[in-house]
Amino acid sequence: MVKRQYVLLTTSRKPTKSIRTLCNDLSHTFRKAMRINRGKLSLEGIAEKALELAIERVMIVNRWKGGPGKIDFFEIRQDGLNAFPPIIYVRNIKFRREFGKGAPKRIDSVAIATSPKQNFEIKKFENALSGFFDVPILSLEEAINGKHDAIMQVLADSLNCITITFRIIPELVEDGPQIGISHLVWWLIP
Repeated sequence: MVKRQYVLLTTSRKPTKSIRTLCNDLSHTFRKAMRINRGKLSLEGIAEKALELAIERVMIVNRWKGGPGKIDFFEIRQDGLNAFPPIIYVRNIKFRREFGKGAPKRIDSVAIATSPKQNFEIKKFENALSGFFDVPILSLEEAINGKHDAIMQVLADSLNCITITFRIIPELVEDGPQIGISHLVWWLIP
């Protein structure tokens, strides 16, 4: 049985090695993500490709100063790409290969593990990620006892710096990628 793809994952034009690595890490983390090389495709070309593949959403990792700098989310409509908030501005990345030994395994099922101590923006961000990637939001206990291979956590430190991290269940060992976020943009201008 072929699993249906929900997210088309691609890069900005002329991606760097670190952008390609992040896209590979994300495609191994989200089973419902299909990674394609962008090449010379315009945004309209990406929308056409997604419609051709019957994919509902697009995620583009854009370049800034030689590395991953911005992550844009889009929904596919018949008239093209429609921005899906928020836009993520990346502060730093720690790749899957930096967390352990050997080649990382592919994760089949991810859930978002929520924490009751998080602020309003974190909750809003968790809901947006859940809706975009079609993954459930569960308590840590529910996620561990469920049928998921990994959890995604959105955490904020004392300075309100946001980090997305992935952990393997049941050991709760961090597997990556770990994405440090400088800020989120919720209001998108059409």
